[in-house]
Amino acid sequence: MPVTMGIGAVESLLEQSRGAIQDPGSLGLPEHAWAYIWTFLGALAAVYLVLRENDKPIRYTVPFPKKPEKVEILDEPAIKVSGSTAVQCYAPATGQFLGLVNPSTPNAIDRAVEQAQAAQTKWATTTFRERRAVLRSILQYVLDNQEEICRVACLDSGKTMVDAQLGEVLVTVEKLQWTIKHGEEALRPSRRPTNLLMAYKRNTVHYEPLGVVAALVSWNYPFHNLIGPVISALFSGNGILVKVSEQTAWSSSYFTNIARGALVAHGHDPALVQTIVCWPQTANHITSHPGISHVTFIGSRPVCHKVAASAAKALIPVVAELGGKDASIVLDSVSKRDLARVVEILMRGSFQASGQNCIGIERIVAAPQIYPTLVSLLEPRVRALRVGPTADVGAMISDSSFARLEGLVADAVQHGARLLAGGKRFIHPDHPKGHYFQPTLLVDVTSDMAIANEECFAPIMVLMRAPSNSAEDLLAVANAPHFGLGSSVFGADSDPRIGKIVRGIKAGMVAVNDFGATYAVQLPFGGVSGSGYGRFAGEEGLRGLCNVKAVCQDRMGWLGVRTALPGAMRYPIMDQERSWRFTKGMVEVGYGIGIVRKIGGVLGIVKNS
Repeated sequence: MPVTMGIGAVESLLEQSRGAIQDPGSLGLPEHAWAYIWTFLGALAAVYLVLRENDKPIRYTVPFPKKPEKVEILDEPAIKVSGSTAVQCYAPATGQFLGLVNPSTPNAIDRAVEQAQAAQTKWATTTFRERRAVLRSILQYVLDNQEEICRVACLDSGKTMVDAQLGEVLVTVEKLQWTIKHGEEALRPSRRPTNLLMAYKRNTVHYEPLGVVAALVSWNYPFHNLIGPVISALFSGNGILVKVSEQTAWSSSYFTNIARGALVAHGHDPALVQTIVCWPQTANHITSHPGISHVTFIGSRPVCHKVAASAAKALIPVVAELGGKDASIVLDSVSKRDLARVVEILMRGSFQASGQNCIGIERIVAAPQIYPTLVSLLEPRVRALRVGPTADVGAMISDSSFARLEGLVADAVQHGARLLAGGKRFIHPDHPKGHYFQPTLLVDVTSDMAIANEECFAPIMVLMRAPSNSAEDLLAVANAPHFGLGSSVFGADSDPRIGKIVRGIKAGMVAVNDFGATYAVQLPFGGVSGSGYGRFAGEEGLRGLCNVKAVCQDRMGWLGVRTALPGAMRYPIMDQERSWRFTKGMVEVGYGIGIVRKIGGVLGIVKNS
């Protein structure tokens, strides 16, 4: 019996006994019976103490990444260096040189997969308790080293410390805690129902490790995007190879060693977790590798086409998360008292991580009645945002998208939108080599404008007025782009339009009167349409990394109750017509609607036996 099942049963019995303990007379039992009851409860308590999982985390250390002793600001910050194949690492907020990373070759990828396979063979035999112990130690490390993790992530990605705390640490410790508490329940063999004809069978579904899985992750959350797939892979019994973005190659070794350090601390092979840095032309060696059993891809739609085509060669299943054009719908039923809270959430949802958030708010779709009020409240807030490494809005990962962003803003203005703040790249007075874009507020945007249909992934807030207050018109605007990742809706709890919008919005996730809440409670993460397919996080994410094995076996085989073919069904078939009537009788018994048809089926079996 699994430990968690034993604990649950004991806790349930103790809870049921609590009332009687507090009020013994309520049961009407004679006094001498209480001696037996107390003995029984004492035994229950002893069993609980034995079964209770109380594995304390092991503290361990990991070397922090090193920066060059001499501070060097690059003249033209870029990851590619002329005349070299190395990845040049630098801080997007300042342009400071961080070091060079040699990209992996196909041969290096082969070795990494082989090492992970060798380690996974043994890891697959570990218990859920052993896996939880490793995750607890990772959790302890993250909690003990929050500031250092945030500083490293900020240096490599350009985000601010607050954004790192929310997007790197908070979501990681939530995923760790959820997996520790609920992972076994998701992966424990589950019983499935049977039917009348197969009543003598016991049916279960088992979730078994696939082997070595891969994750190709984006740069916007360098710690969480790397460690998240590792957490799921480890708990589901797999080894993992993570291909990190070249944009955040500098921090990847440190973040990988956080997972590896926990494995070593508990006596397991650290080769179970592998990290690869390579240029795009080498990545297809991972996605079509025969030693890879599953691919999780986080990135853009054009790149996903290549990943999916490559994985198809080896029939490797892919989960694709491709970003979105997330709509946040604001209804006119939002109370005046609640509107200030909603504005704060819209600001956070739009500008967190400089808008480089796959489930960031890309469009605010407002009912006509509340639209002018929203504009008047948001304009001064956006104008007041400060830009810089220690300010409100940090750097973007590079300046490669700046011309496109400026073009989208200019195009919208040309077609009738109003630019109330920002709209252009920003040269920081203290960090002129940093990659900054002005916090932007663009209002009166319509569905036919390019900026309403292309993912910005930037600090650009877009406001759109719905034609009317109806749920249908609000949904028409929200569902217009070919995306469907996250979404949110704000309104009075009693507003019937909320239910219609939740059911009608084209998205994989919906937060009601909140933003991004689904991932904060580890619900399955993913989208539909142009935002990808498949899910990670939650039960679905863990099970997706498993071979879902269906097992059907006899309930009472020990009594000789097994499948036995009657004469009419044995090969060679002597009389096809008689055999057909016999099997028809079986179908009627098992599936006939009403007692008359079932009786007729029994008669058909008897007559044709």
